[in-house]
Amino acid sequence: MSYSVFSYENLVHALSGAVGSVTAMTVFFPLDTARLRLQVDDNRKAKSTPAILADIIREEGLLAPYRGWFPVICSLCCSNFVYFYCFHSLKASWLKGRPSAPSNDLMIGIAAGVVNVLVTTPLWVVNTRLKLQGSKFRNADIRPTNYSGILDAFAQIIRDEGGGALWNGTFPSLLLVMNPAIQFMIYEGLKRQLRRGVPREVAVIVEVFLIGAVAKAAATIVTYPLQTIQSILRFGQFNESTGESKLLSSLRTIKCLLINRVRKFGMLGLFKGLEAKLLQTVLTAALMFLLYEKIASSTFKMMGLSRNHYKKH
Repeated sequence: MSYSVFSYENLVHALSGAVGSVTAMTVFFPLDTARLRLQVDDNRKAKSTPAILADIIREEGLLAPYRGWFPVICSLCCSNFVYFYCFHSLKASWLKGRPSAPSNDLMIGIAAGVVNVLVTTPLWVVNTRLKLQGSKFRNADIRPTNYSGILDAFAQIIRDEGGGALWNGTFPSLLLVMNPAIQFMIYEGLKRQLRRGVPREVAVIVEVFLIGAVAKAAATIVTYPLQTIQSILRFGQFNESTGESKLLSSLRTIKCLLINRVRKFGMLGLFKGLEAKLLQTVLTAALMFLLYEKIASSTFKMMGLSRNHYKKH
């Protein structure tokens, strides 16, 4: 086995994760559209996910639930490639063939998440705005945007708001590295439990789907209020104060948004859109992990690597 950061094994994991995530997100993309509308549009009444999607289709057309699909898929592909590559390369370099443990998976997941956030946040800021462009909001205070595509969105944001705006929501995103870290810790832990005493890959479709779903559900519920704040900041409709340091401004902004949401909607307001988010993210993560395991396993076999090699990852 290679413990190098730059290796074919890490590249296989990264490509498998990217392809799996893009396919899964495409299948369940309308659910993410419903979640995002509920998070950023304060005046939209919380309803069941099918009811929200029905409203969007009735008001904006049949293809509206897939608005912004291409920039989201581009961002997701880059983001998961970076995350999977960092996670597996750091894991191989740190453990050097030794058995992993939940604490190791958590720390490695956090480190991979920090790298991922710093590299890919501009893509997520742009795709959030493109996805919401042309939407019919209940909140009249939301300013309309007019981007012709990904590159034009980058250019307009830098011109009108400055380059720093591309990293809007970075601080809550850094806090949210706990989401994939918790997800991977639970996923890897459950895989180890299933393998204990049974020398086999996690290859049963139901098993992979279920442990991927459980891992993502736990991570999503724990971090959802911060995900809402992250979406609001990426949308760029909240004015942050400029008279203090970036860190203090970010902390104050997060506190202000959380308090305002609780005052307006109660404690449950922090979880507005959670049903749509859980439905989308759990199904997407479960399908993504299933595809990832199958693609990685098949690729390693074609490369002539043994089952034991794949198992150690």
